[in-house]
Amino acid sequence: AAAVVLLAAFVIIEIKVAHPLLPMRVLLDRNRGGSYLGLTLASMALFGVFLFLTYYLQTTLGYSPVMTGIAFLPMIGAIMLTATTSTALLLPRIGARIPVTIGLILGAVGMVLFTQLGVDTSYVTHVLPGLLVTGLGLGLVFAISFEVGTMGVEKHDAGVASAMVNTTQQVGGSIGTALLSTIFATAVASFLTTASSPESPMAKAQAAVHGYSVAFWWSALIFLVAAVTCGLVMSSRLPEHDPDVPRVAV
Repeated sequence: AAAVVLLAAFVIIEIKVAHPLLPMRVLLDRNRGGSYLGLTLASMALFGVFLFLTYYLQTTLGYSPVMTGIAFLPMIGAIMLTATTSTALLLPRIGARIPVTIGLILGAVGMVLFTQLGVDTSYVTHVLPGLLVTGLGLGLVFAISFEVGTMGVEKHDAGVASAMVNTTQQVGGSIGTALLSTIFATAVASFLTTASSPESPMAKAQAAVHGYSVAFWWSALIFLVAAVTCGLVMSSRLPEHDPDVPRVAV
């Protein structure tokens, strides 16, 4: 409640002061505002992958930290594939709304695939498909949002727009970590409460997997909310990029 009040106060002050830290004109553009919102929500949901899938690979499947890092490489490759092609091919032709919305939907699909993980499931059949689908979606979302987040701004607003691209990721990641960790802990405790032998290693492993699954479902929901919101807010029309305004460094 306090955060909501402080946020509202910040917006009111920024509207009234002569030289605001965050000019509302930067946020009120449909594509820029949609890209910031999409980055925030996608970063929240993304920790469903980085946090809980890391736990799953190391504690449930017994992967070492090095093997866990290697296991994530296919997702990185998928991100690189769509990130490098989306801004060059899709963005100039169809704008930001469709690719970003599709990317967020793919993120939700990837999370749903992760909900099928079990205590002894295989990496190839259960983890890898989710990583690839999620990676393809994230490449679309982040690459295009980075690009659109600084498009069409005046030179004196370029620093603010670039900072917003980075800030939304940090804020979204922080909120996502806190929210999903709480959901995970609650789900694990609830599972163990109803287990016949809550102290057994198998029960604890099953409780952890159940907690991961619940967190992945919530991540999927966040991705879907982001997809609907960005689909409604963003426009297919693309503002021209001022050549004097530097593009955001990713």
